[in-house]
Amino acid sequence: MKPITKPLSLIGLLLATPALAAEDDEVVKLPDVVVSADFRPSTAQKTAVSLTEIDKETIEARSAQHLEEVLNLAPNVNVSAGASRGRFFQIRGMGILSQYDNPVNPSVGLIIDGIDFSRLGGAATLFDIDAIEVLQGPQGTKFGPNAIAGAITMRSAEPTKEFKLRAQAGIGEYNTRNFGVAVGGTIVENQLLGRASIYTHKSDGYMQNDTLGRDDTQKQDELTFRSKFKLFATEDLTLDFTLMHVNVNNGYDAFTLDNSRRSRSNQPGADTQNTNAFAVKANWQASNAVIIQSEATYLNSSSTYSFDGDWRTLDDNEKHDRDRDNYSFELRALSDKAGRIFNHSTDWTVGIYRFVQDEHFKSRVDYRSFGPDELTQLSGKYKTENTAVFGQLDSHFTDKLTLVSGLRIEDFKADYADSGFVSSVPSSMQKRLDEVLFGAKLGLNYQANEDHLLYTSLSRGYKPGGINNKANLPQNQRQFNTEYMWSFETGLKSSWLDGSLITSVAAFYAKRLDAQTHSSAQIAGTGNFIEFYDNAARATHQGVEASLDWFLTDRFRVIGSLGLLDAKFDSYQNPDPGAYSAQGRQVAHAPRYTFNLGSEFYASAAWTLRANVEGKDAFYFSDSHDAKSNVYALLNASADYNYDKHWKVSVWARNLLDKDYATRGFFFDNGFGDQRYVQYGEPRIAGVTVTYNH
Repeated sequence: MKPITKPLSLIGLLLATPALAAEDDEVVKLPDVVVSADFRPSTAQKTAVSLTEIDKETIEARSAQHLEEVLNLAPNVNVSAGASRGRFFQIRGMGILSQYDNPVNPSVGLIIDGIDFSRLGGAATLFDIDAIEVLQGPQGTKFGPNAIAGAITMRSAEPTKEFKLRAQAGIGEYNTRNFGVAVGGTIVENQLLGRASIYTHKSDGYMQNDTLGRDDTQKQDELTFRSKFKLFATEDLTLDFTLMHVNVNNGYDAFTLDNSRRSRSNQPGADTQNTNAFAVKANWQASNAVIIQSEATYLNSSSTYSFDGDWRTLDDNEKHDRDRDNYSFELRALSDKAGRIFNHSTDWTVGIYRFVQDEHFKSRVDYRSFGPDELTQLSGKYKTENTAVFGQLDSHFTDKLTLVSGLRIEDFKADYADSGFVSSVPSSMQKRLDEVLFGAKLGLNYQANEDHLLYTSLSRGYKPGGINNKANLPQNQRQFNTEYMWSFETGLKSSWLDGSLITSVAAFYAKRLDAQTHSSAQIAGTGNFIEFYDNAARATHQGVEASLDWFLTDRFRVIGSLGLLDAKFDSYQNPDPGAYSAQGRQVAHAPRYTFNLGSEFYASAAWTLRANVEGKDAFYFSDSHDAKSNVYALLNASADYNYDKHWKVSVWARNLLDKDYATRGFFFDNGFGDQRYVQYGEPRIAGVTVTYNH
């Protein structure tokens, strides 16, 4: 929602800008960063939740094009590919890893400019993005059922009163080329501001297809358009309009029989997405006691996900088409200072929320090299409806001590229907879910002084149940139940040395009840799998997240983060007694540690040098087998040259030492016995980017 505009302190927050330069005899003070993790905007250091803020300078320094290229900077966060991009996200060991023909509910929400893009991670392009917030831990009171593990929010640049122009062009290895323009300013004096951007990114990708003699079967071809308008309708009413168009036309040809970057497929796949989205937000100062905020959004997305099923020339393949419409509306009221209750000690927020998602799909799975009956074709629809009421009280016992209590009650409905045939046998299915869910939060914040915040919280997150659409499953496995999680977190956020050093540390302990797990077992002698979700487990997730940002001198800055994670299944009861059991081991895509350590050297007013190392421990690829990734660490570096206050030339390199590292892995028989197969992340890539700002 739009930040509250009336209180002067909040206006100050919204106008806060970085100041990363100083005279030689001054201490450099790190800027306050405004975040939207709570109902009321605040700075990152005064927000009582573990979060990672990735700013536009960090994005530009590594010429990052997509969210997957910066998420290693956040502790206890992982990414799953199995597509042209890493577009499935995991936080603290929780999050879906893939989607084929089955309907799934995400554990990690993806919100772009207030619009829900969960399960549409391909749209997370980064040009003209001002900030990315990674919120660790359940966010159910604010974000609802899509955020049992956490949420990722992305905010594009806001319109400004002053005219601004930004143009950027870049080239890199693998025939990478980018070009974009953003322009904004006043449209109607004192009434209407606007900003628009358009950007295209193209690359041949990092695979060589020897069968077809091509080097672009894993290509990247992405176009993004964004526009924002801010209308000052009256002194007390502001309207914000957002329009987005994302057209992704990527290839997908990532897996090989010998785990190399040389494909032998004769039917390379596609990973495409055409999305249009719109949002309108209203912020009304109804009185000196109450602020009314509302937001309505609409999204339409058509996508195709296809791939060569045998990775060679046997003509096996899969294709999954989806068309999705999202509608949402939220209305909430917040107290201003004059509206505090309980003897003017308590701020309050109340609201209602409505979200409807209507998805139509069509899948074709052809593995007839194993036999004439190994053909599946399904078409159907999956509709979900969420209706919620929520509220939060911030009770200020003293100037330093605040009790936070929040509650969200949500009615969830889902209708599923399909028809077609599975392995050449006619099939049809209809299922309906209807349940009431609730999430809650109880927190205690102690602001010892301006520099130190100590907080604790107990949260209850939830993830709705769902439907397994495999016709070869018994009836008692066609449906699974809601997952709940209780999470305790305590943290300390501090500013030291006159603001030149900022630190944050959080420890958490979470219990997952009726944990939704994904099981996948190959049907012997075929290319098909028995796949389903089930409430097969209880799990404990515990760990630590820490970060620091330190100007050691006015020219030298150190930035780092560390995540430690112990996430294990306490019990694991698969309905298939012959299936693999993950009981007692780490959950999938949950490395025991993640880290990032970087530095920035401001050599002069013109030159800035940056380098960082980021990495993670080995992790299991799945809860259905014990194949693992390798430990890895990646080195990135860049050099910026600024000229005439308008021009910047950046030379950059990612994965400078050209390490092979896996972003997705399987273990199955693809005609040569059970083996481990991996998709590699980005190899070393270097390039040059030129930016003009006016």
